[in-house]
Amino acid sequence: MHPVVEAVTQAIITRSKDSRAAYLAKIEAARGKGRPRGRLACGNLAHAIAACSHPDKQTLSAEDSPNIGIVTAYNDMLSAHQPYQSYPDLLKAAIEASGAVAQVAGGVPAMCDGVTQGQDGMELSLWSRDVIALSTAVALSHAMFDGVLLLGICDKIVPGLLIGALSFGHLPALFVPAGPMPSGVSNKEKQRVRLLYAEGKAGRAELLESELASYHSPGTCTFYGTANSNQLLLELMGLQLPGSSFINPGTPLRTALTKAAGHQIVKLASNSGDVRPLGLAVDEKAVVNAIVGLVATGGSTNHTIHLIAIARAAGIIINWDDFDALSKATPLLTRLYPNGDADINQFQQAGGMGVLTRALLDGGLIHADILTSAAHRGMQQFAEAPELDGDTAMWKPAPAKSLNEAVLRDCSNPFAVTGGIHAVRGNLGRGIIKISAVKPEHRLIEAPALVFDEQGDLISAFKAGALEQDFVAVLRYQGPRANGMPELHQLTPTLSVLLDRGFKVALVTDGRMSGASGKVPAVLHLSPEALGGGPLALVQNGDRIRLDAEAGTLELLVDAKVLASRIATVGNITAHHSGCGRELFGGFRQRAGTAEQGGCSLFD
Repeated sequence: MHPVVEAVTQAIITRSKDSRAAYLAKIEAARGKGRPRGRLACGNLAHAIAACSHPDKQTLSAEDSPNIGIVTAYNDMLSAHQPYQSYPDLLKAAIEASGAVAQVAGGVPAMCDGVTQGQDGMELSLWSRDVIALSTAVALSHAMFDGVLLLGICDKIVPGLLIGALSFGHLPALFVPAGPMPSGVSNKEKQRVRLLYAEGKAGRAELLESELASYHSPGTCTFYGTANSNQLLLELMGLQLPGSSFINPGTPLRTALTKAAGHQIVKLASNSGDVRPLGLAVDEKAVVNAIVGLVATGGSTNHTIHLIAIARAAGIIINWDDFDALSKATPLLTRLYPNGDADINQFQQAGGMGVLTRALLDGGLIHADILTSAAHRGMQQFAEAPELDGDTAMWKPAPAKSLNEAVLRDCSNPFAVTGGIHAVRGNLGRGIIKISAVKPEHRLIEAPALVFDEQGDLISAFKAGALEQDFVAVLRYQGPRANGMPELHQLTPTLSVLLDRGFKVALVTDGRMSGASGKVPAVLHLSPEALGGGPLALVQNGDRIRLDAEAGTLELLVDAKVLASRIATVGNITAHHSGCGRELFGGFRQRAGTAEQGGCSLFD
């Protein structure tokens, strides 16, 4: 193992000793003896199986075969989740063929950040993760299940499902993906049209035509954002079948992999002696594997929040110093949009997860000996790729090397010697920056601040020609407690246009920018947030700010005495607390932890 990976892992184990022990004691107490439904009263059990077929009633009444709970995030508005419509029947048939029964335990909401970007609904996005976690817990609360299949792919949905399932960590669990849509118009071309639209050189009709050609069919969006980062991290944690993440929907191999997931969860739930409960599988080593995978691929900055919340749900305490240390020790192995031109299908064609996993194993960067839910030989089995044998999935070794080194490389020839995400510190607080898409010449900037409390005000200033200068955009009151920490992806085209015009531009915010963080240097998730005393609230127009992304420093160049004399002014935050359902989430905002605590409302 790489010495830094070993050191960070040990630091996490030591830091988490008490909380992890408490969590493991809780799931051990929940395990009990025999199948959970055997402890139900007859009336309880009768209610649970009343709608089952006669054979399933007999099986479940006998209490000797596993019952698998399916928690699904299906809806047919999300392209990534539309394929899940047919999954329950497909999984039930596979599970029945393995001698067990499956029931849909419940559904969880699944909103699309692509639809809500820049809209009021985006301010519910982070809370949707916590609602999904709560909904998952409700679905599994019936004491009917011996194993869990989780159907979810996109942004907040996978973290929410995993957080909720970890409350039932005594049960084995497996995620079942649906795969990315086939490639449409290239991400580079899509970005070109977006920049033209931002400059007023393309109209809505031209922009819509481009977007429809990009997002065009069932499946995950093809750029490397939070949804595809989710899939990659789940595999590196051993929670999805090897190589299953990026097989397109509706293909024979995708169908075979879905069936294989059903067979696998039955094995795990069969009391065969090979015990792999979710709470043991998600341990400190698995969490480190996920962080390494994130930084090695320049994945979504959202996971510097979500992984912290997931880890906390398993009694594991991580922070941004862990991300930073692992990133400094991990080379960048992929070039995927927005960190390059390739999409996720091109990554798959280059060898995909099998090649990446082997590269990380060979580099000593991930732990091989984790207790995976999806395989029985640890992470070495994830250096394999699935293929069809008739209509059944089988696995063989992945290609020995990348099939396209413009997209995917190994540790001997990386795109960069460090990973894609760094921590940033200074007198404005702590934050995160994704530098893998930022050219080296743009990683150092010192310029005057232009302060905004609304992202729409920044865009209006651009349209009015007021941003034709070097500046650091300070966008504040975008944290969890202020307005739910919306993604600010709509700012990317505007700021990118200014960068292309030769201006030195950066963004500093207590909000999020999502997996689409691009070529503009952006310090995100700044903590403490402006609402409640964060120093970001004291910045004034014209203050000079210095950002050095390489060194990981962010400094407001204002004398400390001058700063101490200032009084924070707060914009119209309450306007963000009602309408579009936001009035229902006041309790979530009040309870939210900082971004570095996972921005979560569920933990004390």
